[in-house]
Amino acid sequence: MFSHLYFYPRTSNGYCKKTAATKTATPRYSAPALEKGLDILEVLSDSYDGYTLNEISKKLDRSMNEIFRMVVTLERRGWVQVDENDRYSLTLRMFELAHRHMPLRSLVSMAMPLMKQLVAKARQSCHLTVVQDGRVVVIAQIDSPERWSFGLKVGALIGLRDTASGHVLLAFRDDSDRDRMLAMHGAVEGESALTTAQLNKVLEQVRKSGYAETPSQQVKGITNIAYPIFGSNNNVIACLNVPYLERVDLGAPPPVEDVKQIVDGYAKKLSEMMGYSSYTPAP
Repeated sequence: MFSHLYFYPRTSNGYCKKTAATKTATPRYSAPALEKGLDILEVLSDSYDGYTLNEISKKLDRSMNEIFRMVVTLERRGWVQVDENDRYSLTLRMFELAHRHMPLRSLVSMAMPLMKQLVAKARQSCHLTVVQDGRVVVIAQIDSPERWSFGLKVGALIGLRDTASGHVLLAFRDDSDRDRMLAMHGAVEGESALTTAQLNKVLEQVRKSGYAETPSQQVKGITNIAYPIFGSNNNVIACLNVPYLERVDLGAPPPVEDVKQIVDGYAKKLSEMMGYSSYTPAP
């Protein structure tokens, strides 16, 4: 699924920056202009309000002359937009392009009917996540049918190392895939920093349990319940997550243990629809 790619070392912000080490490990082929364009897209993806040309220049440690033409070209092609304060931000073009990708579109189209059934039974919201370039992204979401609910927006980036979804997506990969994912990982805002030993302990427990159940590290009162979605290659390809919101009134939804069984059942159904056939048949 993945071809052989070459990556420049990244700064603490996650953006490519040439170093002395780069010169000793220069890729066979390089495209400096493309590198600059990708760096700009990556830095803009981390901003809600956008950045001025000067701010982009400082974050990428490049001169204004280096990035000006590239930003103007990206604007002309519809990848970025500029507001009245000369702040540049991403358009939805990248999001639209991702959803035209056939495997992702197929996964979402198969998952949505099942997710609607899940929220009707669990009375909780749910979302579907995948990992892209070392980050976990929400690709589908359904709100709870209750009067109030908690959910994540489609397209939202969440942590790889400190979330139930991230733990599931890491735990059920082989060692080489997991190492690659962690090497590419760029922390999202507020992401907790687990040590390697702590993370390995968590992932071992997730593999043993078959799912992840963790208190949210971002919002009090939320328990994240996450189950893996497997594909035909027997690797995890996505994660089905319910951010369980506990109610204490008389109209309380199903308890957390019941919700775990519901999510588990729909995760298995979706896995089978995606070509996975390694579940042990019921006696």
